[in-house]
Amino acid sequence: MTFLSTVKAVALSAALAMSVALPAAHADEQYFPLQSYRVGPYAAGGTGFFGGFIDYLNLINTRDGGVNGVKLTWDECETQYEVERGVECYERQKSHAGAAAWNPLSVGIAYAMIDRITSDKVPLITVNHGRTDSTDGRVFPYVFPLLLNPYSETSGIVNYIASKEGGIDKLKGKKIVVLYHGSPYGKETIPIYELLAQKYGFTVQQIEVPHPGNEQQSQWLTIRRAKPDFVVLRGWGVMNPVALKTAVKVGYPVDHIIGNVWSNSEEDVIPAGDAAKGYTAITTQASGNTYPVVQEIVKTVYGAGKGNLEDKSRIGSVYHNLGIVNGILNVEAIRIAQEKFGHRTLTGDEVRWGFEHLKLDPAKVEALGAKDLFHSINVSWDNHEGEGYVTFQQWDGKKWNVVSDWIAPDWALLRPIIEKSSEAYAAEKGIKLRTAADADAVATN
Repeated sequence: MTFLSTVKAVALSAALAMSVALPAAHADEQYFPLQSYRVGPYAAGGTGFFGGFIDYLNLINTRDGGVNGVKLTWDECETQYEVERGVECYERQKSHAGAAAWNPLSVGIAYAMIDRITSDKVPLITVNHGRTDSTDGRVFPYVFPLLLNPYSETSGIVNYIASKEGGIDKLKGKKIVVLYHGSPYGKETIPIYELLAQKYGFTVQQIEVPHPGNEQQSQWLTIRRAKPDFVVLRGWGVMNPVALKTAVKVGYPVDHIIGNVWSNSEEDVIPAGDAAKGYTAITTQASGNTYPVVQEIVKTVYGAGKGNLEDKSRIGSVYHNLGIVNGILNVEAIRIAQEKFGHRTLTGDEVRWGFEHLKLDPAKVEALGAKDLFHSINVSWDNHEGEGYVTFQQWDGKKWNVVSDWIAPDWALLRPIIEKSSEAYAAEKGIKLRTAADADAVATN
């Protein structure tokens, strides 16, 4: 069986129907509603990410007996990455007591949930995605675009391209094409690329690829005529290998294509075959199964027959590792909140407080068995992302190799833009800006 057929088979066999009833949580359980997607055009991302997330939750339960004695529970509701299904899952799963946080891994579903989770006071985690201005916790108290938001990602990519050219001043006169997925996610960065082009003197041409991205011949013919210095691939799912194969077909050099954070997985390059060799992409977490936390999952979880991935060759892949890191962030937020509120099942607002105090420096990351898997995170009540550290990896035909140091975005540039957008949203919705004192107050139910 080929890699792709294995992924497809696993996705189809693991697809879960929506449950009609959800049990109440026991006093010693913390529940995660998972709006997963294991079928459809984006199943590879869903099976990898939610597989890693569940593997980490299983590790905490199996090795540690939960978080300070509180068992972690979850169930899955299949969304197929569709907004309507995601909202249906939300309405079904929210009745379960003891919900810790929502982790839909979908920009469209996340946007549709913002008002709902704010009313229900349960955090929404949009790791590496979501609306950029939700970084501003003054306006979005329950939304956490952890690790990376679309604008900090863009800043990191432009900074990396500048390093390849010999410095930020060398961007002047360069030409960059952004090939983006025709969805809210894909369109999110259009304004920031225009702004950075004006700031640094490069020209930018942004070209849409309609969902799901199976056909891109006309777009790449346009790129060939434009002769850009670099192409940024802001893709998702099947769009990515098609882009790489079509680039080679029209004669564009793959080593001048820089993939974004949702164009950086094995599932994006393996189907492209030799066309992907030399392709570079941004990432917030490294791939590979040599990290202690991944090895512990192999030993403790898969050794006990509780592993979520049927295809064990995917252990340590980009999406699987992102799921593990996401699990670390969720669990540590609960652990931090428990130290303030007690070793018990927490309310959603107490978990929100935990996320707003989520500080994992490199030493703590190492203690968690994740040294070099990801850099660090430093969340506060008004900064719901962290520090935005990224690195870049290049595909050699068999595996990803890290080719840069950890790079931080230009926060001095980005923060005023984020605040301008969030404050406009607050004015439109009639939202009062939170203060530190507001953030420290916690609802009891």
